[in-house]
Amino acid sequence: MKVDELLKCLENVEINEDEINEKREIVEYLTHTLKFDDSPRRCYCTYYYIITKDKKLYKIRQYRSYGISPNDAYAYVMNTFWTGYYHPVVYYYPFLYYKLLLLCAYLSKLGLEEKDEYVAKYIAPATGLKYVSAVLQFPGDKRVVIEVADIDTVAANLNLSTIVQSVLGSKLGTKKYINTHKFWSIVFQLDKQKFFAGYTFNEAYNIINSYYEGHNASLAKDVEAIRNAYTHIFRPYRVVYDLKTKRFIFPPPETPSVRAG
Repeated sequence: MKVDELLKCLENVEINEDEINEKREIVEYLTHTLKFDDSPRRCYCTYYYIITKDKKLYKIRQYRSYGISPNDAYAYVMNTFWTGYYHPVVYYYPFLYYKLLLLCAYLSKLGLEEKDEYVAKYIAPATGLKYVSAVLQFPGDKRVVIEVADIDTVAANLNLSTIVQSVLGSKLGTKKYINTHKFWSIVFQLDKQKFFAGYTFNEAYNIINSYYEGHNASLAKDVEAIRNAYTHIFRPYRVVYDLKTKRFIFPPPETPSVRAG
């Protein structure tokens, strides 16, 4: 079964073929543009980019300094290099692990920006954004995992509009800046929500980690429920790229009993 067919089966909803094609194009673009290799790395490194509608890739700081029109933004991308070891939550459920990626993409889409040094690295006015993508490189396992999700779909299913407005106030549309305190207040509110089969982000993380790493078979049903919730919330277009063969793996290894590498 190819990835498009797998996606259709997992979503069990009306399929938007144009959206699938757009997500596939983003994956192909990232595969050809980002540097994928299996060289050992001494540290965990993460980079944030924005892809514009004319298919150009900019680091967030470049995007800000070049004065690119916010309407020209298309996809928000996080590219992470792991230090070579396998991590089950990151490998199988990247958007669950990287909730800050989702929030930064959404706040950027709202046109907000931050002058504080910490948040400014991740948020820039980008009202044209449509997609968010997580790229996870595992040199030790010779794999790269890429997932792409529609920002509006994610925002609706995570109730981000209500959460953000509860922190920033009713005049959200007139504001251009968000400070670090407000940013973490939104994260705190997001962390309290039980989106994953009755579990919060952190609770779902612990269950998945205990199942894979702790070999706690009694959690199998919980993991299945969390997986179904994850698929419903994010509707991710997912591929796994083999660094040895330089080819995509079909179907992506999603089975809980399968370990990457």
